[in-house]
Amino acid sequence: MLTVWALEGIPEIVPGDDLATIIGDLAKGQLANGDILAVTSKIVSKAEGRVVQADDREQAITDETVRVVATRAHPGGITRIVENRLGMVAAAAGVDASNTPEGTVLLLPLDPDASAAALRAALEERFDLQLGVIVTDTLGRAWREGQTDVAIGASGVLLLDDLRGTADSHGRVMDVTAPATGDEIAGAADLVKRKSEGLPVAVVRGLGHLVRADAPGSRVLIRPAAADMFRLGTDEAYNQGFDAGRAADD
Repeated sequence: MLTVWALEGIPEIVPGDDLATIIGDLAKGQLANGDILAVTSKIVSKAEGRVVQADDREQAITDETVRVVATRAHPGGITRIVENRLGMVAAAAGVDASNTPEGTVLLLPLDPDASAAALRAALEERFDLQLGVIVTDTLGRAWREGQTDVAIGASGVLLLDDLRGTADSHGRVMDVTAPATGDEIAGAADLVKRKSEGLPVAVVRGLGHLVRADAPGSRVLIRPAAADMFRLGTDEAYNQGFDAGRAADD
């Protein structure tokens, strides 16, 4: 049985806070072997001092951008979908101006996998349990309205359950089936964290078979460029094709 609940009582996190101690104190008596903690990246970033002065959020987005995927003008400015330094494709490179003091923006953790690993190690040592930790962030989806939480960092959790080469219930070999379990867990946790209610940490129980000490980190969820059929936005793809065609005619 899958059970998911939010930890109540997480205070406002500031740079230098010990997340492992804060979460551990609130989780005392609630954790069991094989539990997974889903931790919102915002509090990880705050604890790690990823709050930066930025009167202009756009410059912070530029600084975090590795590659522009798509842009779209709107009455309030320009939305940029970009690949950031973590390899994620996201609006605004994951730079967040909400729930942070005026005149500042919040950047994603430098290394979400390392953040998850440190938190997991501290909690496992404190409670003598095998645990998994996922660092989550909210993303939109191509072709779909709305947003959902996904795994941007992890330690001790199998994020991609690769079933390719195994047989389905009718004996047919599956060629592409690989559930993104990390994103599914993050989405389930988001249902109880409820962004406006100050509940940034959830416990997910019932998926102990995915808790593995040697599980790879979040990079397994980043699609390689060679396999990406939609690497550019519509306008960007059109412009590149137009330029290529014009160059060929010259």
